[in-house]
Amino acid sequence: MTQRTAVENSALNIVVLVKYVPDAQFDRQLSGAAHALDRSESILSELDEYALEAALALTDARGGVKGGNTVTALTVGPASAAVAVKKSLQIGATQGLHVCDDALAGSDAWATSLVLAAAIKSLGPVDLVITGMASTDGETSIVPAQLSARLGLPQITFASALEVDGNTVTARRDGDEFSEEIQATLPALVSVTDQANDPRYPNFKGILAAKKKKVTTVSLADLGISADAVGHAGSLTKVTAAAERPARSAGTIITDAGDAGIQLVDFLAAAKLI
Repeated sequence: MTQRTAVENSALNIVVLVKYVPDAQFDRQLSGAAHALDRSESILSELDEYALEAALALTDARGGVKGGNTVTALTVGPASAAVAVKKSLQIGATQGLHVCDDALAGSDAWATSLVLAAAIKSLGPVDLVITGMASTDGETSIVPAQLSARLGLPQITFASALEVDGNTVTARRDGDEFSEEIQATLPALVSVTDQANDPRYPNFKGILAAKKKKVTTVSLADLGISADAVGHAGSLTKVTAAAERPARSAGTIITDAGDAGIQLVDFLAAAKLI
């Protein structure tokens, strides 16, 4: 990554990772011999909206697009994953980059971070890479660390507050009993939690403006990545077996005939809960 010259409140070039994930309102389904996640009913990951809001807040403070700031929404996935980029543009991202290739199917976090790193490098000098704290499908939280290693960037993870001053990014990380302040020199990578901000929603003006924004679609070949390095072949993890979650059994109904309290205590005692 190209080093950045320290300029007070200069324009920022930020990349935000956005992912197309199964809607949490529906049960997750696996399909095929490789037990891949069915993404037919998917949306922009809710946790990525906090990353997008963090980027927009930083650039808004510097004059937004008119101030020379750029927020690029980057996704890796099938053609349908363009939905995640489209919503990001409606919310306020400046442009989109979609890595779309059939060979990507089945990629785990390791293979995905390889593609993301190549895509970010293709954009030229970047000041910040911002991600959510996890994806709502895999929930591994390891892609930010893998990506920072591949890009050679300092990383700050699980940030609940974020600001940039000159060439320094400062984040607050909240623990159970304390909070700590962490700083890094730009360019850097930061993952933010769902406590970092209140994401904005697309408005009518933003939806109309998104239609004019640029979305670039690239393949693995465009990034110089072999198909063998991604997908099931290039992944370090594999699902060897899967089974549907057992149906819930009927619960125990206690009818009060004057001894409901006793029945409840007996039930809890039998289950060794008291």
